[in-house]
Amino acid sequence: MKIAVLGAGRVGRAIARDLARDEEFQVTVMDRDPGALGALQGTPGLATFQVDLSDLDAVRKAMKDHEMGVGAVPGSMGYRTLQAILEAGRPAVDIAFFPEDPFLLDGLAKAQGLVAVVDAGIAPGCSNLILGRMEEELDSTSRFECLVGGLPVLRHWPFQYKAPFSPADVLEEYTRPARLRRNGKTVTLPALTEVEAVDFEEVGALEAFNTDGLRTLLRTCETPDMVEKTLRYPGHAEWMRGLRKAGFFDRTPMDIGGASVSPLDVTARLLERDWTFREGEEDLTVMRVRVDGLAGGKKVRHSFFLLDRSDPGTGTSSMARTTGYTCTAMVRLVARKLYTEPGITPPELVGRDAAAFDFVMKELEARGVTFRRHVEELHG
Repeated sequence: MKIAVLGAGRVGRAIARDLARDEEFQVTVMDRDPGALGALQGTPGLATFQVDLSDLDAVRKAMKDHEMGVGAVPGSMGYRTLQAILEAGRPAVDIAFFPEDPFLLDGLAKAQGLVAVVDAGIAPGCSNLILGRMEEELDSTSRFECLVGGLPVLRHWPFQYKAPFSPADVLEEYTRPARLRRNGKTVTLPALTEVEAVDFEEVGALEAFNTDGLRTLLRTCETPDMVEKTLRYPGHAEWMRGLRKAGFFDRTPMDIGGASVSPLDVTARLLERDWTFREGEEDLTVMRVRVDGLAGGKKVRHSFFLLDRSDPGTGTSSMARTTGYTCTAMVRLVARKLYTEPGITPPELVGRDAAAFDFVMKELEARGVTFRRHVEELHG
């Protein structure tokens, strides 16, 4: 199968390399940045193609020579890129954290009988997959909580943070209102609110705060209480709230010396220098998902815990591993026709199929991305 990976960033490169390991795939990576493509030169089973992915006509044309598209572009481009893949008549797996409602493309995908798996990363992604499975396994579910974050191993003042993907996408998480579900009703709160201290083995003290990570779960799942929070080292949220209050996250352009400038764009550009991982810097991904519910008349809690670290042997970051390998598992699932439901498919719908859930988890485990699962009975 000829697969096009659209986007040669850190995660896109990890996706491409992993897929190229399989003889069943012929992989082409597309990007406008020759430097990003150059990092992939010489990879067996992998070709590169320089193209401006913001040119949707060029994307549609390029997709005609391929049998599946994998979207790995920044969130601001994600929706339109996915649309172009589907308009070219090709199935898709996508990781872009775009703000638009992916179900607006459901009719387009179904009309052509195409599978389109969206949000196929770590969170959203694995978190959705787990809740979809739990809603099937348990008699009923009462609460879903996901705490997740990608962090540098070494902390540096003031932000104690490095961005494993585009800083602009991180700032989007900090500016977009967070939607939660409480007592069966959707509640909207500002991002970076309800900060709580948490502690994780092998990582230590972290803080968790609201971000808009539930996305499609609010439409597809019935669990009455749901929340997703982002994890950072303590103090990070306060710095970000300070920048937001001072106007650094404003989108409305300002006139400065005759030039129209968006404060948010300037902030993203400045933080890119501080938040970019340097060669050899290590990162980690920490995640805890808890689902409470009833099983056989008993209150139970299923907990899934992940701690992943960058691979020093290959230089692949942890966020690229956890996001990218979830994506490649979904690609293999679709390519091998182990999941064939046409239309827009968020991971929770994949998780409702026990065989598909097990397939993705085994693919991750084979690459060292392993969830520890614990089940306990709740009292009271």
